Amino acid sequence: MANQPKIPDLLKQKQRFLARLDDPVKNWKFAESDVREREHWDDYMDAYEAMIRHTATRESPWFVVPADNKWFTRLVVASVVIDTLESLKLSYPKLDKARRKELDSARTVLERQE
Repeated sequence: MANQPKIPDLLKQKQRFLARLDDPVKNWKFAESDVREREHWDDYMDAYEAMIRHTATRESPWFVVPADNKWFTRLVVASVVIDTLESLKLSYPKLDKARRKELDSARTVLERQE
């Protein structure tokens, strides 16, 4: 990851910036400082990747999800949610005899009511 130029992402960013300049409705999204900051792209990406690597844990992982294709992004997020829920091995609580007796008593009361 580190020290590798992030050219495809940098080109995508350039295309987004040019589109913002071309579309008056999107001009507000553009800041001149963005052009200067592009010179630090690799440094920003290295810092981002280091943050992910150093803050993700087994108990609290990060999931880096591509965001340039909405349907695929949603598919990846749904897959992560499903996998996570399945890994929890959730089940309904088991009732002990005392609680079962309470519920049976409640049923008897309810059935006698009109």
